[in-house]
Amino acid sequence: MTAIGLEFDQLQSSVEALRRSLSNRLMYGVGKDAVTARPQDWLHAAALAVRDRLVERWMITTRRQYDQDVKRVYYLSMEFLIGRTFSNALIALGIHDQMKEALASVGVDMDTVLDYEPDAALGNGGLGRLAACFLDSMATLGIPGFGYGIRYDYGMFRQQIVNGEQVEAPDYWLRYGNPWEFPRPEVQYPVHFGGRTMQRNGHVEWIDTQHVNAMAYDTVIPGYDTSATNTLRLWSARADEELDLSAFNQGDYQRAVEARNISENVSRLLYPDDSTMAGRELRLRQEYFFVSATMQDLIRRYLRTHSTFGRFSEKVAVHLNDTHPVLAIPELIRLLVDVHHLPWDDAMAHVRRVFSYTNHTLMPEALETWDVELLARLLPRHLEIIFDINAAFLREASERGAHDLDLIRRISLVDEYGQRRVRMAYLAIVASHKVNGVSRLHSQLMTRDIFADFARLFPDRFTNVTNGITPRRWLAQASPPLAHLVDEAIGPRWRSDLFELGALRKLRGDAAFEAAFRAAKRSNKVRLAHRALQRTGIVFNPDALFDMQVKRIHEYKRQLLNVLHVITRYNRILEAPEREWVPRVVLFAGKAASAYRMAKMIIHLINDVAAKINNDSVVGDRLKVVFVPNYGVSVAEMLIPAADLSEQISTAGTEASGTGNMKLALNGALTMGTLDGANIEIGEAVGQDNIFIFGHTSDQVDQLRCAGYRPRQVYEENAELRRALDQIRTGFFSPHDTARYTDIFHTLVDWGDHYLVLADYSAFIEAQEAADQRFMDVPAWTASAIENVAGMGKFSSDRAIAEYARDIWHVKSIEMQ
Repeated sequence: MTAIGLEFDQLQSSVEALRRSLSNRLMYGVGKDAVTARPQDWLHAAALAVRDRLVERWMITTRRQYDQDVKRVYYLSMEFLIGRTFSNALIALGIHDQMKEALASVGVDMDTVLDYEPDAALGNGGLGRLAACFLDSMATLGIPGFGYGIRYDYGMFRQQIVNGEQVEAPDYWLRYGNPWEFPRPEVQYPVHFGGRTMQRNGHVEWIDTQHVNAMAYDTVIPGYDTSATNTLRLWSARADEELDLSAFNQGDYQRAVEARNISENVSRLLYPDDSTMAGRELRLRQEYFFVSATMQDLIRRYLRTHSTFGRFSEKVAVHLNDTHPVLAIPELIRLLVDVHHLPWDDAMAHVRRVFSYTNHTLMPEALETWDVELLARLLPRHLEIIFDINAAFLREASERGAHDLDLIRRISLVDEYGQRRVRMAYLAIVASHKVNGVSRLHSQLMTRDIFADFARLFPDRFTNVTNGITPRRWLAQASPPLAHLVDEAIGPRWRSDLFELGALRKLRGDAAFEAAFRAAKRSNKVRLAHRALQRTGIVFNPDALFDMQVKRIHEYKRQLLNVLHVITRYNRILEAPEREWVPRVVLFAGKAASAYRMAKMIIHLINDVAAKINNDSVVGDRLKVVFVPNYGVSVAEMLIPAADLSEQISTAGTEASGTGNMKLALNGALTMGTLDGANIEIGEAVGQDNIFIFGHTSDQVDQLRCAGYRPRQVYEENAELRRALDQIRTGFFSPHDTARYTDIFHTLVDWGDHYLVLADYSAFIEAQEAADQRFMDVPAWTASAIENVAGMGKFSSDRAIAEYARDIWHVKSIEMQ
């Protein structure tokens, strides 16, 4: 078709223009008037009005990318925890105040409307939130790229707490539609499963397969203070045939839609329970589904402006966010070799220049593997390709001097011990040109321990990019009182250059600024206390020390260590209620995987301990314990700005980086942490006097385990610890089920205490006492809190993305003028 110029409205951002857009969108987009409109309708109309103002930027950016024939980054992730979009878009466009006034002019309170926007349930934890921050920074820096993932109909689950226990409910975040996305029914790709392979005319063909279609949904990702944008493209599963008409006409209505339902299950739910074979198979289908569609899509985009694959690796960078998207490697090879008929060596050369991989774990048991039998049944061609990659790699390793049979077994992409499994992290390392860790310690331990053999073979392949967070979301949006204060003190440039926060150091000791800083923090605490009262009925003092551990519930994150401190503190208060105690509100939040029994038991214990303490009249306001349900981005935006103390207490050597530690410090919370992940770099940035470090280092953890760690001896020698554990064991906190927590007791005392909770207990208690003493010295605590904010410049996702672009992807910013 011939391209012609279109005439369309040039949308302005004045209050009057926004008011008119709201009226138009409510009338013509939502189909309501002011009389019948509900809050959700106003939210939908406002979102469409804002989206309209993003689209022109989006179209211009896309044209610039094609005109300049740029190299694009394709960021592949199973999760994109983008949270609520509305406020973020207003900040990016610089029209927050204008939209608030426009809504007020039609009788709508924007803050009330905002609460009706659901979190986009596209992720669960740090992995997905990191991906969302990175998309924000890529757009802000003008790095041309796409985020690719799955458009889940349901999030992992909506967490409810019933009688102290986690109960999972469906999280149907699309119930009222998603005004931010653009469905692309014209962009669909077949994704095949099963079947067999055969040779024909010198090429391999994958035949007799079943397939599901992947349909694209696009969301605009705006940059801050720039007209550049990027795209988040998510794939939704669509059956090849919607309805078996013959079965329907015979009255068998269930069979008529059965094939469609089975096909579309692929994108139904984030992280299906993989404790069963059916769950594991669905998880594998999900991973392949989105990478297959993505590889087909990026090849189509490349061939739009290039007739051969000669410049493919010059124009394409594919980044694997953890191991979930690693099947993109054999899928790209399949497409290049089997479909586009490139020679194998040429395809492999492109692959090694295209792919890069971020590792997110130091725990060998957490590295993803797949049964060879399952791969052979679902993806037979890909298993053949993996075997071929492995054979070539082992030959290369042998040529590099790897002749030891034990070494060959250790580095093989296929684990031959017991049930044969493909090691996906090893495949990513072998087929990528760069592999990075996400904190300095993580990257060091990665090459020293879990990937040591590969680091010796490919020393130049490994690097580090410490994680970061976007200041637009985690300060400007999450804490308006503090953001406004910082603007007044040093100006607004910190939003795009977080190192500007360093200028706050000169205000330490300024009585007026410190008082305003405390007032901003207190207003956030009052907001949280009010919300907690509404939702839980618990009243707590906003002048107490707000002590937070908000993250996924997992044994290595050691919520149990925190609980032991809470119980110890409770016992001390009962023994000496006349003492002048620093009042504390201890807040927990996080989800436990539905099949993770111990993590769910930890949640139950937290709530039982909370019920006992919160109803003890002797304790009163000296100690409150709250578990905040359904932790997600919007809940985090309420919790994090109110925190005084940030619990980052994982066993040293287990947390790759963490980003919650960065968000909390950016909002003026002091870190209570082990020398693990990014805690080390945070301590260097803010000064050791402004962080509470305790416990064994990663080297000491190794030494302790090698020497033969005996947790029962620790239990028997520490009276306070023994009392707390005995209270857990004997049902002091669960009088109606005295044996409820015996497994927790035995896990810590008799079954090895794998994460060294008891070993770090005494040091943790001492560090908590030091935090009490600092908090009582109001000027000292305020100075440390300001230093934490001022020292966060390094931990911007803008810095991280600039390093990725320069050192890994080798991509330049688009020229928008």
